[in-house]
Amino acid sequence: MLNIINDIVSISKIESGLMSINLEETNFNEQVEFIYNFFKPEVESKNLQFLLKESISFSEAIIYTDREKVFAILTNLVKNAIKFTEKGFIELGYFKKDNFLQFYIKDSGIGVPKDRQEAIFERFIQADIYDKNAKQGAGLGLSITKAYIELLGGDLWVASDKGKGSTFYFTLPCQTAKVTKEIEKIEILNHTDINPTKMLKILIVDDDQSSEVLLSIALEEFAKEIVVARNGIEAVEMCRKHTDIDLILMDIQMPEMDGYEATKQIRKFNSQVYIIAQTAYALAGDKEKVLDVGCNDYITKPIKMDELHELISIYLLIK
Repeated sequence: MLNIINDIVSISKIESGLMSINLEETNFNEQVEFIYNFFKPEVESKNLQFLLKESISFSEAIIYTDREKVFAILTNLVKNAIKFTEKGFIELGYFKKDNFLQFYIKDSGIGVPKDRQEAIFERFIQADIYDKNAKQGAGLGLSITKAYIELLGGDLWVASDKGKGSTFYFTLPCQTAKVTKEIEKIEILNHTDINPTKMLKILIVDDDQSSEVLLSIALEEFAKEIVVARNGIEAVEMCRKHTDIDLILMDIQMPEMDGYEATKQIRKFNSQVYIIAQTAYALAGDKEKVLDVGCNDYITKPIKMDELHELISIYLLIK
């Protein structure tokens, strides 16, 4: 019961945009080995084979991310594999792919029918409600896991067939530089390296430094320069100072001046800049409200990077 209550609290924080992230140095080799050793007795008690596949060096395994959330992600996915696997094996592995670490948790369990593979990531949904294991839990684990991964800038998906096992994949960005409070401006690339298509000067307005860093990583391929504001007052002043800003990612819930008022103030002297609101839409009507105050579009938190890229691509087409 306590676990279910904690899960419901986590979902509430995620949907209201109140879930914070804490970036710190994390060694994935050590963390994955801890998960493996922790669950190994439970896996072997079911007469299952537990495999660990590591393919990156010690130095490559050290990145900055939210260690506790990664622990929760791995724990949920391994527990899920154990729950729905009665014979065969479970395999945990990861490797580096471009600027991401890609993980997988593979099992020889009951599998997920093709028509259920999207639904299992929704709240209170399980793969097969007729299975005897369906009663174990409230169906929140995968929903929380997916939200955590997207909050950290990654993606989660599954490859499976009913009766043939499942493989859950997820990615996390390889952020290797520590973030400090002194960072006010992030230059994504040297001017000599900027691709001609990267023409946007972007303002990120967010009072959460970790969210700002993840957004900066996600916007890398579109930006020639990124500037940052911590609240609405700073955002308005930044727009007055930098008249060449092309795009604003505007957080709605901020101290001193929220995103609604900041947008209204900016629109008094700049009608051209493209503004995308970041909002959790905790209340009905919030979508309409951000458009009414002058935002061009909106995106929900936790932000899905593919959706953000799609919005910016649309903007580039009409620019």
